[in-house]
Amino acid sequence: MMELQIFYFDTQHAIEVHDWIIEKSGGLHGYREIGLLDSALEHIQNDLYYPSFAEKLKHLICAVNKFHPFNDGNKRSSLALGAYFLEINGYAYCVKKFVLEMEEIVVWLAEGKIKDNLLLNIIKSIIEEDEFSEELKLQLLEAIS
Repeated sequence: MMELQIFYFDTQHAIEVHDWIIEKSGGLHGYREIGLLDSALEHIQNDLYYPSFAEKLKHLICAVNKFHPFNDGNKRSSLALGAYFLEINGYAYCVKKFVLEMEEIVVWLAEGKIKDNLLLNIIKSIIEEDEFSEELKLQLLEAIS
């Protein structure tokens, strides 16, 4: 079986995306802990820790969302960078769905309501299924209640 090549982006690109988001939607410019973003972007390339594309995407979203590398706009940046990661890796078919479904989920993730396993299941569902299963909807409802 041939392995698909996964494409990545660097910290400079992430900063440019973040700056664009701040320009368009407001907020504080600059970054606080950019080394944490550097580290996350490097670690998602390690197939031993993150063997699947979905696991890499989950870690990317969590790192930007929860490590707060930027002064402001971390949730928005986690969403935009996740969508970009999907796009550059041939998942354009689900980018719109990803953005719509994840808009509130990144807020709940930042609030600590969504845990790693649930986030991974949500991401897998967005990539692989037409809609969330009833079981996943129940898990999500339970997490945010």
